Amino acid sequence: MKVHLIGIGGTGMGALAGLLKQAGHEVRGSDGPLYPPMSTQLAEAGVAVMTGFAAENLGWGPDCVVVGNVCGREHVEVLAAQARGLALESFPSLLAKLLLPGRRSLVVAGTHGKTTTSALLTWLLVAAGQRPSALIGGVSQNLGRGALYGAGEAIVLEGDEYDTAFFDKGSKFFHYAPQRAIVTSVEYDHADIFADLEAVKAAFVRFVQLIPADGDLIVCADDAGAVEVAKAARCAVTTYRVLAEGDDPASADYTARPSIKRGGGQTLFELFERGQSQGEWATSMVGGYNIANILAAVALARKEGASLAALRDGVRRFRGVRRRQELLGIAAGIRVVTDFAHHPTAVKVTVTAVRRHFPNNKLHVLFEPRSASSRRAVFFDGYAEAFAAASRVYVGPLFHPEKIPAELRLDPTALARAIAAHGVEASAYASTDDLGIAVLNQVAPGDTILLLSSGAFGDLGSKLLQGLGDAFMFATAEDMPAVQALCAGYGLAPTEFDESTETLILREPEGDVVGCCSLKVAGSQGLLFNLAVAQSRRGEGLGWILADGTIRRARNLGLRAIYLATSDAADFFANRVGFVPSGTDEVDPSLRESPHFAPIQRGGVCMSFDPTWKPRPA
Repeated sequence: MKVHLIGIGGTGMGALAGLLKQAGHEVRGSDGPLYPPMSTQLAEAGVAVMTGFAAENLGWGPDCVVVGNVCGREHVEVLAAQARGLALESFPSLLAKLLLPGRRSLVVAGTHGKTTTSALLTWLLVAAGQRPSALIGGVSQNLGRGALYGAGEAIVLEGDEYDTAFFDKGSKFFHYAPQRAIVTSVEYDHADIFADLEAVKAAFVRFVQLIPADGDLIVCADDAGAVEVAKAARCAVTTYRVLAEGDDPASADYTARPSIKRGGGQTLFELFERGQSQGEWATSMVGGYNIANILAAVALARKEGASLAALRDGVRRFRGVRRRQELLGIAAGIRVVTDFAHHPTAVKVTVTAVRRHFPNNKLHVLFEPRSASSRRAVFFDGYAEAFAAASRVYVGPLFHPEKIPAELRLDPTALARAIAAHGVEASAYASTDDLGIAVLNQVAPGDTILLLSSGAFGDLGSKLLQGLGDAFMFATAEDMPAVQALCAGYGLAPTEFDESTETLILREPEGDVVGCCSLKVAGSQGLLFNLAVAQSRRGEGLGWILADGTIRRARNLGLRAIYLATSDAADFFANRVGFVPSGTDEVDPSLRESPHFAPIQRGGVCMSFDPTWKPRPA
């Protein structure tokens, strides 16, 4: 089928475009100027995007036109489609028609955490050897995309309670025919759609009633709204919760007790399945709410037949979702982190979790009121209290304030004053550029910058990193040509960009990649390879920075051993980093078979490093 998507740059629409393309359909779309990661994701999928909206965009002859919920009935392309006699479809209705037949629908819903949980569930099924399809409202950092077309029966869907299109005002998840589902939480949100909390609950009740009697519903036992709507389910209900001190591990079907031990940058917890301990688990995500998301995904993955051993390994290796507590980079000793949080509850738990993870120095929180709900005064009191864990708050301007009636509109200046009244220094800014300048004038080495926005925030994260200097960060797909060029300059084999490999880069303020180092993971082992620095920047210690950062990442992933193969850099890795000569017998076969292990065959040496070892203080 030939499908045209209006507003293809929306997170869900872009993911749908990629999924339809993988399924063999011809897909094109239109939108305003797009930026990474969506522009990159669509380009990699081979989906043509027309910039701007016009009747001529439909001249390629699509069979149907997908209309997002941001499009009104007077939209130029909607009118053009009707004039041509083309069928209008909503995002979820087309998904249901083209992708759900013959598949088992696993839907993750809830006011909070559904993107992370659906991405995690998809990754856990992949790690368990299953081949799911998925449509996620964000870009999984493990899979590099938000859409996955697999040969298995299961399809993971992020279930949104938001409305569907101007011709279908029901919630998107009504179309998804769930066989198994998760409900993480039910709170009042989407004030532009729902009149009150009871209206939100009614939508979720209708959703859980769609699950057949032989299906499964997974709910958070600590969320009153989720527990209430679960009473309407006809199917079996499985519960999960994060334990407080003294709580009974059997108080829900799946429980977790967070550990007080430090895990080398990881969050450690003991997992219980129906009261029986399954040992210590580890994740690079922070916050009790993310442990709850893990429990939900594990519970559903177990229903799908995944083993606990595979799930434990998958949880350890899960990197998260783009723009959900994503570390954009480190520059001048300052971390820049971004998160999607926009609801007061999400803001509070995110700020608190990041503060606990980085307890030293200052936490600068940058907040953009961008979503339809966050631009409304209805949540004013909640926001005023949500930033208590921050050192300083910077409130940005409302995104398109003219779209919110003046009497309902949030006042950023008044909000900054209210935050300050709760004991946290806060200021409001008329532009994101002014906000960025203020941040750069306030931060110091060791501080953390946290950006909170449901949108691009004027690409402020990248601008801050550029303003701070050379930035150390994870490579994305658009960085890989520069990485390959660096490696080729030293005669190194090309770097893979797949779910088992991570590449860290150093980027100059101008945007050029001047250093890279990659880590391939297999079980509890890693292979460090392709450490390269631009010739123009040699002698500045950048190689050591890259190697040290990669080792820190390996420690964060809970790896027990890092190997490398080298023919001419043994002295550097021994003297500067701490690697020692090693045999190859203990190296995982998948790492030994990598082309980056080839120097061993040419007379090179194998070296190893234990990332769990730390020198004792003198």
